[in-house]
Amino acid sequence: MTEPREQPFSTEIQAADAPGALGRAAELLGQAQLVALPTETVYGLAADARSAGAVSRIFEAKGRPAGNPLIVHVDSVEMAQRCVAAWPSAAGKLTKAFWPGPLSLVLPKAGLIPDIVTAAGATVAVRAPAHPVMRGVLAECGFPLAAPSANRSCHVSPTRAEHVVDQLGGRIPLVLDAGPCAVGIESTVLDLTGDTPTILRPGSISLGQLQSVLGQVETAGPATDTGPAKSPGQLSRHYSPRAKLILGSDPTAALGQADETTHIIAREPAPSAWQGGQWHQLPDDPDGFAKELYNTLHRCDRAGAGLIQVQLLPDGPEWDALRDRLNRASAGV
Repeated sequence: MTEPREQPFSTEIQAADAPGALGRAAELLGQAQLVALPTETVYGLAADARSAGAVSRIFEAKGRPAGNPLIVHVDSVEMAQRCVAAWPSAAGKLTKAFWPGPLSLVLPKAGLIPDIVTAAGATVAVRAPAHPVMRGVLAECGFPLAAPSANRSCHVSPTRAEHVVDQLGGRIPLVLDAGPCAVGIESTVLDLTGDTPTILRPGSISLGQLQSVLGQVETAGPATDTGPAKSPGQLSRHYSPRAKLILGSDPTAALGQADETTHIIAREPAPSAWQGGQWHQLPDDPDGFAKELYNTLHRCDRAGAGLIQVQLLPDGPEWDALRDRLNRASAGV
């Protein structure tokens, strides 16, 4: 893992709709600097994807392992095709159905993309985000942007500008603030380089939606933490708050045992007998839960939580991506 450098910047937070904000971001990116930008999924830490030097700053700022590749963000199919060495018919069908949006496609890498982006692998993940700010900056730049989540490696992804500053303040020059992210969890990543399209990371675009376009689609088995990966989000422990996070079927099990540092995340209100720490009720639907999950975990950390207990999620494929994030956030505890 690359150790983060000393804090050389006074990080500026600028409203994304302020005059000249997009141009200022594009100017910094053209100078091989880093800028945190909103997407519909989470805030991303962007750098010129063509520049190994610029991308190395992402790894330094995040303390990110060199074997964990980055997703390249583009503003069009044409820009995506410059980043890859092959564009199969499946890619055309998927981009027509889901781009711009939270779907990343893994394809053979073109020479335009340096090895540092792909962890020296032969493939690259590309995505056309839907957020107008990220799209506006891409249009201003005219080049693709490597952009993982704008947080310290393995920690909770940011869905608000203040989350970025909490983790990366002093390490980057600029954050464009466009308010909360609409989706709230990272994109679905689909590998198109094998015999059968395979989901490497679940997201808000589901297995069923992908199958409706392509037919047969598989879900990858458990990834290991050894060797370069094809996709981010495959480390066994990831998306983790500072506090210990555990999953439990009954959030009221902590009654009588919780102190003020215990935080409960559930889809139901606190019982009248609850006298422990803080109880966070999230929406009882997967889209609403996803939009609020990371912000709630950040709130728990800011409040000094010692233990976060999260109610187990319902069965069903619509909850798969959230189950993946929480399982990784609780791994190793």
